[in-house]
Amino acid sequence: METKGKNRTMTLGQLKDKHIGEVGTDDRDKYEFDLKLDVLGEMIKSVRKDRHLTQEQLGELIGVQKSQISKLERNAKNVTVETILKVFRALKANIKFSIEMNDGDYKVA
Repeated sequence: METKGKNRTMTLGQLKDKHIGEVGTDDRDKYEFDLKLDVLGEMIKSVRKDRHLTQEQLGELIGVQKSQISKLERNAKNVTVETILKVFRALKANIKFSIEMNDGDYKVA
């Protein structure tokens, strides 16, 4: 970013504050939550590959179609906690959830 002929460096946090919203705003909270779900999908894919399983094989282990595993790995937004737990049990991996209450709202961390 140019400012009066000088280079100005911004941190990732500053860029998020500027373009998404500051921490605690609805837009920023939604962004951070969606990001965590994207990371969760990537984690599932990574562990599945480490275990040398195809999407079809993992689906068979938990009783769903290959297409559902594919959707989960791409976008974990529309999945139940029960399904996520089944996936990680089938992958023989531990997962920990934490829930934080802020002003009556529940947030997954």
